[in-house]
Amino acid sequence: MGDNSDSILPGREKEIDKVTLAGSLVNIALTALKFAVGFAGRSSAMVADAIHSLSDLVTDAVVLIFVHIGSKPADKEYDYGRGKFETLASAIVGIALLLVAGGVLYNGTVKIIAWLKGADLPKPGTIALWGAIATIVLKEITYRYTLNKGRQLHSPALEANAWHHRSDALSSLATLVGIGGAILMGARWAVLDPLASIVVGCFIVRVSWMLLRNSFLDLMEVSLPEEIEEEILSIVSSFPDVSDPHNLKTRRIGGHYAIEIHIRMDGGTSLLESHSRAHDIEQALRERFGADTHITIHVEPVKPFKKF
Repeated sequence: MGDNSDSILPGREKEIDKVTLAGSLVNIALTALKFAVGFAGRSSAMVADAIHSLSDLVTDAVVLIFVHIGSKPADKEYDYGRGKFETLASAIVGIALLLVAGGVLYNGTVKIIAWLKGADLPKPGTIALWGAIATIVLKEITYRYTLNKGRQLHSPALEANAWHHRSDALSSLATLVGIGGAILMGARWAVLDPLASIVVGCFIVRVSWMLLRNSFLDLMEVSLPEEIEEEILSIVSSFPDVSDPHNLKTRRIGGHYAIEIHIRMDGGTSLLESHSRAHDIEQALRERFGADTHITIHVEPVKPFKKF
């Protein structure tokens, strides 16, 4: 899940928009480049890669729209805010990737079957090779930039988009191997090009599954990782007049955490003091996990208060 301490930063939505738009510009340039060198270089793997980049443009638009919706504050209609819209965006990205993978696998399989039946496949040109190299470099840079920003802003949609960039870089690596092998080994081995497109499709399926799985778990409100829950208990237990933190329940709401916990305090503690301590704990948790962390603390007495 990553560190959530910087999940709420000034201009978070603007920063996410900035990162996504930067990725979109790279995708526009690479989509045009891949289609051009793919057709010019007679490479089915490169054309498949171009289709993958085209899907990146679609998912960039999805991220921009859903992050904008999800960043709106809680209101009467959405008491817990709209953070789940970011999770939904991650799921849409995963579904888009799965559809792209299906098309890539189908086209590659058709060409391989034709080759097995004796058909001659066109040998890819060198221009396609250089296109693959340029794509790998640009996409790896974009992936690292987007992932780092996604973790800083604790945006699941942005992290999902980062992995979309990485899948493009990996698919271009497979494209590079296929095109390079077909060029170096001669026309008979032109089948390496559609074989590379099959590998590309498998990469995309893997990333799609990862995104869909994580989105599904968040939508089903699975608990936060054990190490995060242990850190929560450690923060709560650091207050000397608080004991036995229990009934901890956690989940994610988009880019934020929701925490519910019971604590015990001395039965003679006044209502004002116990309320003040609960507020202190909330502040400590929000300092660690973000200002929009949803926190509910139930205070119980260590022993019943005696009436005289």
